[in-house]
Amino acid sequence: MHVPDGFINAPTSAVTGVVAAGAVAVSLRGARRELDERTAPLAGLVAAFIFAVQMLNFPVAAGTSGHLLGGALAAILVGPYTGVLCVSVVLLMQGILFADGGLTALGVNITDMAIVTTVVAYALFRGLVKVLPRTRRSVTVASFVAALVSVPAAALAFTFLYWIGGTTDVAIGKVATAMIGVHVLIGIGEAAITALTVGAVVAVRPDLVYGARGLGQRLKLRVNGELVDAPSDTGPAPAPVAARSHRKVWITGLVASLVLAGFVSFYASADPDGLEKVASDKGIDEKAEEHANADSPLAGYGVEDIADARVSGGLAGVIGVGVTVVAGSAVFWAVRRRRNDDTSPSSTETTV
Repeated sequence: MHVPDGFINAPTSAVTGVVAAGAVAVSLRGARRELDERTAPLAGLVAAFIFAVQMLNFPVAAGTSGHLLGGALAAILVGPYTGVLCVSVVLLMQGILFADGGLTALGVNITDMAIVTTVVAYALFRGLVKVLPRTRRSVTVASFVAALVSVPAAALAFTFLYWIGGTTDVAIGKVATAMIGVHVLIGIGEAAITALTVGAVVAVRPDLVYGARGLGQRLKLRVNGELVDAPSDTGPAPAPVAARSHRKVWITGLVASLVLAGFVSFYASADPDGLEKVASDKGIDEKAEEHANADSPLAGYGVEDIADARVSGGLAGVIGVGVTVVAGSAVFWAVRRRRNDDTSPSSTETTV
């Protein structure tokens, strides 16, 4: 759903740019509370994983493909404020390095793909978690539903922005019907990827899933054929969270991201994604502009001057994962350091 330059007029793009900048500023402050000893080491990795999986377009209908947006996944794994930052970092890297998503439309894309998806998904996720049984399976189910709804919500948000500032004269009802219809199907893929990823992390390290905190089940004992809660002092105490290494999870996630972007992406669907297909069918791409970075050596997710498509695309994917994890980690390290400065003993001293 990367919106190129020329789809939305300049005034609307400017307003969404202000909205996006404000949301990022708020998220930078909110992320200070979320980036603790568990989420901080993984936030940059989550951004890199989203970048990698977004390269894996999957077919959803005749001649149409879709890919992960990632807002739901990021919000559930590392928190909603940090989630907005994760997707924003991905969009920035894609726009600057890979000419994917217009630069003048960056505010539109952040508003649509980072803010709307994250806010809708996390609000629905928290609501479901409150009413479902407090189990790890419930976290996975809530992740599936939240991700599923977040994609057509983003499609609806784009339709609204197009209604306000679209550059072509197309009936908004036709745009809405086409956008929401195809993105409901894409949402199923988004939901499956999100639920599988969250479920995998919850299964091995539930303490690392921001949305699963406080949902741990008490140990059960079988007494006279029935399961009952064990006494709270039964069994050894779990290791302190800070003492538990994130290294295995981090390395596993990074390797998975590199494999997905560097190898699996070659087999992704080449069909246009949902927005591209709707734009072509309905004529809303008539005033689309060439990307300002169309001459980037990585434009189109390929490395310039490498003729072999497999090698070119794979290398571009690996470079993208590396740049995103470094950029994301730098941002989140800086935010985490600011949190530490804000909570340092000197900052809590009072004067008399």
